[in-house]
Amino acid sequence: MDSIFDKFNLKDRSVIVTGGAGLLGRQFCMTLAQAGAAVVVADFNFEAAEGTALSITARGMLAAACKVDVTDPKSVAQMVAFCDDKFGGPDILVCSAAKDPKFDEANHEQSSNAFETFPLDAWKQALDVNLTGMFLCAQAAAGKMIARERGVIINICSTYGLVGPDQRIYKKPGKPDQFKPVYYSVTKAGVLGFTRYLATYYAGKNIRANALTPGGVYNNHDEVFTQNYSSRTVLGRMAKQDEMNGALLFLASDASSYMTGSNVVVDGGWTAW
Repeated sequence: MDSIFDKFNLKDRSVIVTGGAGLLGRQFCMTLAQAGAAVVVADFNFEAAEGTALSITARGMLAAACKVDVTDPKSVAQMVAFCDDKFGGPDILVCSAAKDPKFDEANHEQSSNAFETFPLDAWKQALDVNLTGMFLCAQAAAGKMIARERGVIINICSTYGLVGPDQRIYKKPGKPDQFKPVYYSVTKAGVLGFTRYLATYYAGKNIRANALTPGGVYNNHDEVFTQNYSSRTVLGRMAKQDEMNGALLFLASDASSYMTGSNVVVDGGWTAW
């Protein structure tokens, strides 16, 4: 019997992480590299992607940066070709790129996001990034996975894809009301449907698709928001930036070999109430 730790080993596997220079994307890239994978850090911000890749290679692990616009089929195809040329594959795709307004952070100004006046252009742009982008990336990567007769797709969801936003936590004394925008809940709910579709579509092809649903991750949020959010969780706090890594590695590796079409929730108990 192999050691359980062997199941988490990603040696000789290649990974694309979209949104790889983001808050969680950086964590995911480093985690997968530490597990032995060759990682393509794919992000619209190439300089940030390059910085993430360099931080990985400086530790003696394999990584390369790639600029990608997930809404552009040509750009997505180039990303997959880059991975294939550089490392082979991809064997694993992590779809982490998404529009997620962070107006709850200190010193950030933006509109209220009221539903009644929410701009159609902003709605369409969010659908393009959060759903169409995921569709294009999975579509492009799946061809390589079929050829290699193995593949893992991990789509990043959100607790707001499971339950509606608690808009009360965005209120601040003496300031106009602000809201988590409508597109975020709608697109993240769509992520789960898309993930289940992929899982069943690729039945018998040795390609697994699962979702990872993080709760709120602390990133220098202001004190009012931090307290409001934390009071809604069973654990009484926001997540640390590295607390999704274990679940991500589990889904990417053979440790989850009997899982597909599932959703792993790591939210401090937010959805347990």
